[in-house]
Amino acid sequence: MPTYDIERLLTARPGTLVAGVDEVGRGAWAGPVLVCAVVTDLSEPPAGLTDSKQLSAARRESLAAEIATWATGIGYGEASHEEIDTLGMTEALRRAARRALEALPARPDFVILDGSHDYIGPPWPVRLEVRGDAASISVAAASVLAKVRRDAFMATLGRAEFGFAENAGYPSPVHQAALAEFGPTEHHRLSWSYLDDLPQWRHLKRHRDPLAGEGQLSLFG
Repeated sequence: MPTYDIERLLTARPGTLVAGVDEVGRGAWAGPVLVCAVVTDLSEPPAGLTDSKQLSAARRESLAAEIATWATGIGYGEASHEEIDTLGMTEALRRAARRALEALPARPDFVILDGSHDYIGPPWPVRLEVRGDAASISVAAASVLAKVRRDAFMATLGRAEFGFAENAGYPSPVHQAALAEFGPTEHHRLSWSYLDDLPQWRHLKRHRDPLAGEGQLSLFG
């Protein structure tokens, strides 16, 4: 289970604020990428809090409600599928993360970022933590909130034939079959390589200006 070990390491000086940051939607074919930032007072977390991928949808929703009243600061930021197509995933993630951090009630002194790549950058002091959502309580909380919020948004998009309410825009068999038959919707990322495998819809692919952003991360990174 995640602990406060990393947070305590970073908060040796009284009054230091640490935010845990995680994202969801990086590997989806449709919809935005969403980043959540969470600050806590290092108090006892909701029971069972862990990496959102280890939890059922019902348990994530229950925990999200508890986190909302327990955390001392919560910020969300997203980048749309249009921004992803225009800027690339690296820059889209950076913008979403900064929006999340700037939405916090107080600016954190340190950021614990899940993963091995700092997509936030200066002036934010970032501590990278691979599998941070399994190691850090604040990152685990961010992972749960981000997943619940984005899943709820994707379920509002309709287009039942694509199964967005179930797959949240990720390439499930239902999603792939609908793409082949109907082509991409107004919610799809049109710069991504899945269109290369759909000859009848390949003409819709967008080619991003390499000067617009800093490049796209691996589709499944």
